[in-house]
Amino acid sequence: MQVFHTKSKVIITCNKRLSPYLLEEVKALGYDIVRDFSTGLELDITLSECIRLNLNLRCASQILYCLKSFKAANPEELYREMVEMPWEELIDFSGYFSVTSNVDNPTITTPLFANLKVKDAIVDRIKDKKGIRPNSGSDANKAVIHLYWKDNDADVFIDTSGETLAKHGYRKIPGKAPMLEALAAATVLSTKWDQKSPFVNPMCGSGTLAIEAALIATNRRPGLFRMNYGFMHIIGYDEQVFFAERRILKDQVVKNADLQIIATDISEDAVDVSRRNAKTAGVDTLITFEVCDFAETQVPEGGKGVVVFNPEYGERLGVHSKLESTYKRMGDFMKQECKGYFGYIFTGNPDLAKKIGLKATRKIEFYNGKLDCRMLEYELYDGTRRPEGERLIKE
Repeated sequence: MQVFHTKSKVIITCNKRLSPYLLEEVKALGYDIVRDFSTGLELDITLSECIRLNLNLRCASQILYCLKSFKAANPEELYREMVEMPWEELIDFSGYFSVTSNVDNPTITTPLFANLKVKDAIVDRIKDKKGIRPNSGSDANKAVIHLYWKDNDADVFIDTSGETLAKHGYRKIPGKAPMLEALAAATVLSTKWDQKSPFVNPMCGSGTLAIEAALIATNRRPGLFRMNYGFMHIIGYDEQVFFAERRILKDQVVKNADLQIIATDISEDAVDVSRRNAKTAGVDTLITFEVCDFAETQVPEGGKGVVVFNPEYGERLGVHSKLESTYKRMGDFMKQECKGYFGYIFTGNPDLAKKIGLKATRKIEFYNGKLDCRMLEYELYDGTRRPEGERLIKE
């Protein structure tokens, strides 16, 4: 199976509500979209083309290359279809693979049983052809095969990513209740920031929003922080393709960027974690960190830029009544200290959002895990109102 040079259906998955930002990323890389849906996109490309996508995408989770689509009513039919596939041409008999799945079939009570059937078919086929059984388990750091099975319709994929792309590899110390990197990138991309004017992030926590802002503004891609993907463990992989793509990533980084990215937090530990994560990401010199109450954050004058908060929601970390005054203070801070800016508050608590005391010009929908959230946008007038909908324009 010449999968690296054969076009097939490719599904790029993402967390719910990130697909609009993923769509723009993929289009910017020059790919044609077959269709888009709430949790991803479909393309028609080769496995080699998936390498570039894996290294470049900020908002994706997995990139799945379809090997076969078929009908299967029950586990026995699933096994029969799977065992006929030439797995010995895809997975080395001395290698290791794992199986993941998304199953909605009336004959299956647990996805683990479907996974086991797929694993058995692969192992039996390779043993029959090569005389040796490959190892298998749950680790996603080698070859990964993914089954999508809904009712009688099944697709089997190579998961070209392996471990999720939603984690960008620089956050060695997560901090409390961290925002997933893919979500943080999408929230930055959802703002009206022009990637040149100030980006102010009070309550920075582990620094993910400020770091993603710096990475986006300097065109640093997630592939710079990762050296292992699922596609590397498929027979036919050419490492020269990977290293050529990685050289492109290094060459396109914006050097000597003149940025004003400010990240503050009242917790000394949080700021220390942020600094260390930023250093791992190579952007520590681009971010000004400070330990202070958010209301003491120094906002650059000039009337342009964005200020972005990701406060506690009262769901997991904070107490609701204690946070009411915090949300009111955030609104006061934006009104008094951020004139001419666009203000953003990411929250999963609409009741607390009412305490901000400002009228949102946009309410952008996201999920943080399973929690329904909003990125609330506020146009903070400096006395001269901008035309409706005007964006800070990239020069």
